[in-house]
Amino acid sequence: GNAPPVRFDDGTKVPFTYRRRVNLTVLMLCLFIPVVLFALVCASLSFTVHHDMPPVTWLTVALGAIATFAVGFLAFMAVKRRYSDGDVARESYWYIFLFVTMLLAYIFAFCLGFVNYWNNMLPYLDMQSLSVHPAVDLNTMTSQQLMDVGRVTFTEGTKLDSKRSIGFKNVDRYCVAPIVPPGGKKLETYDFWAIGLNCCSGNTADFHCGEFDNPNARSGLRLMRADQRGFYRLAVQQAEATYGIQAKHPLFFYWMQNAVSELESYRGDAIRYFLLGLASTFSCQLLFLMGAVLVYQKL
Repeated sequence: GNAPPVRFDDGTKVPFTYRRRVNLTVLMLCLFIPVVLFALVCASLSFTVHHDMPPVTWLTVALGAIATFAVGFLAFMAVKRRYSDGDVARESYWYIFLFVTMLLAYIFAFCLGFVNYWNNMLPYLDMQSLSVHPAVDLNTMTSQQLMDVGRVTFTEGTKLDSKRSIGFKNVDRYCVAPIVPPGGKKLETYDFWAIGLNCCSGNTADFHCGEFDNPNARSGLRLMRADQRGFYRLAVQQAEATYGIQAKHPLFFYWMQNAVSELESYRGDAIRYFLLGLASTFSCQLLFLMGAVLVYQKL
């Protein structure tokens, strides 16, 4: 027969609280599906597949969206059957939880993937597709001979002419300084420029961008962002008017000692941001799930 109720010493019954049991398989699905969705969408947007095989990237993004809204549809139907048709046995709680967390993971993956690609992976891939010039002599070479260059190393003694630096202000300050040959020989046209963002005052010649104070720095990575190039050209035009020099075909470089390691850091940053996003997604999903279990057991 049924077990007798548990009673206190005074004969009153001990109140019994029913705790709803949670299916372990459901919990594992709710934990890992949003994380896997994030990983697939963010990786397809962040890395070389976005550059080399765009249809594969957009197919992955589209399938992720379809999967997310398919779960949303299942959640809607479960709620409808539960509250409209009286199907109280139908469990809608975990469908709703899974849909909401998948949607959050998808949005996060889409945003982070795009930012990661444009800021880290795309500059790396574009730079890799350009040529490398290991010994650029400003006394004999012009920028028109190096229109396809991505990485350069200038000859010994090449330096920045910070006395002719200047900055152009448009929300951010676009700073430029001419790169000059050993001895500071006056050039017919100053076509090689070191650049940086918000690292000069613009009012005086105080260029503090990149490795400006490193005596061993004589290499450069070319500016790849087309949205910034026009503003750096305006800064060069200001320098032409201010210092009475010419820059017929300016090329823009980030000034540094080791361009190879700097370039590799772009790819490293892309991987690092992806892994950080993945770890954050898993951690948040685990916290959301723990909270959802506590709420579920109190329903």
